[in-house]
Amino acid sequence: MRIDKAITENNIENAAFIFVYILLFVNAFLVKDSLVAVISAFCGISYTILAGKGIPACYLIGVVGSVFYSYLSFKSALWGNLTLYAGYYVPMQILGFFQWNKHLKQKKNEIIKVMLSLKERVMMFILTTFVSIIVIYVLNKTGDTRPFIDGITTVFSVLGMYLTVKRCVEQWIIWIIVNFLSLLMWLTIALSGEKVYSTVLMWAVYFGLAIYFYICWRKDLQEG
Repeated sequence: MRIDKAITENNIENAAFIFVYILLFVNAFLVKDSLVAVISAFCGISYTILAGKGIPACYLIGVVGSVFYSYLSFKSALWGNLTLYAGYYVPMQILGFFQWNKHLKQKKNEIIKVMLSLKERVMMFILTTFVSIIVIYVLNKTGDTRPFIDGITTVFSVLGMYLTVKRCVEQWIIWIIVNFLSLLMWLTIALSGEKVYSTVLMWAVYFGLAIYFYICWRKDLQEG
């Protein structure tokens, strides 16, 4: 009975993921979206799905997606996001690939998940808040078009990627915040006339996936 339930859940999950990809390409075709935005969204969503499943190969796709997203950030003068993706995500994703391969479950191509202690969570919150204030101030001085959201998403993303490489369930809480704010940021860019609808869709999907995989990882940890 438990096996049948797992198979059913897996089939529903796969159907949902396929629907997301179809929606992405239909959207790109209808609005004649930027090819760079489409490739970035495809790689980004694929990365998130594989990362949520704890599969190390996610990082290989993530590197490609980060390069294309860096270009989009450059065009939109989002210097925080540009620095984040080009200078941090790419090397961290390469590191993550090797780190995850060192912590796989026996006979499974899936990582062993962990959880932070209460002390680590408190320290993480204090440090992140302090650094966010500094980054927002710096971005505002450099002419960033959206310093507040760009600053917070940049700092939180640095933390999120670190926790991802460390295999911590708390990463998904960080990604929920980052994805929601990034969705708002790119939505305003799209409404201003830029053809980045695939990027808006990408962040909306990221937001939903972060919630979904947070629930999955917590369940996995509780079941041991």
